[in-house]
Amino acid sequence: MPIVVDIDVMLARRKMSVGELADRVGITPANLAVLKNGRGKAVRFSTLAALCEVLACQPGDLLRWEADGAEDEVSADEAVGAPGE
Repeated sequence: MPIVVDIDVMLARRKMSVGELADRVGITPANLAVLKNGRGKAVRFSTLAALCEVLACQPGDLLRWEADGAEDEVSADEAVGAPGE
């Protein structure tokens, strides 16, 4: 899936457990685990806002887009050469 969830990264940076985050956000640890492990299909903006508030971060710190197979692909610049080369 091209959307990668980095909640575990922020948890490590904040030295916070999944259980503590779930309690402070107001969702079950099971639902947080679904989000954290990238198995969720959607996230409510209110939940995202609560996550950001508790973790003192921006939505982009928790979610990022990554092209399918991005680690295997060569960028267009590398394949053809950057402009001016």
